[in-house]
Amino acid sequence: MSDLALRIVVERPPAGVVFRVQRGKSELLAPTKISASSQSFDFTVRVVLTKGEPPNFLGEFAQAPKGGRFIYVNSGKRAGQPDSPWDRRAKISLMMITPALVKKAIANGSVLEARIDGVSRDGGPACASVPVLGDGWTIR
Repeated sequence: MSDLALRIVVERPPAGVVFRVQRGKSELLAPTKISASSQSFDFTVRVVLTKGEPPNFLGEFAQAPKGGRFIYVNSGKRAGQPDSPWDRRAKISLMMITPALVKKAIANGSVLEARIDGVSRDGGPACASVPVLGDGWTIR
């Protein structure tokens, strides 16, 4: 079992909407970096690599059963903003992360980063399963 550093970048977050990464069932992680165009969240998961199987992500940030793990990015009320009209969660899949990518990131002491669009089709904050932008999870 190894620790793996992850970063989720929410691009174009709607003005006035709070975003937080969900830890466990109800705790929230604040952004480590905020700008006008993005919010970044840095955290660590544990990962187990078993030959012939996808990585098994563990820890407080990894949601759902083995084989379907993801990270929740909450917004509005779910992110601790009680006066928000929004009450949403976006799911970022960890299942696109390959064993090779995990090994390379750990060996280099690097961060695996995923970027998502902070705005959904209706103009509100991202929700439901959201695609990772660009080339998916990348080493930074």
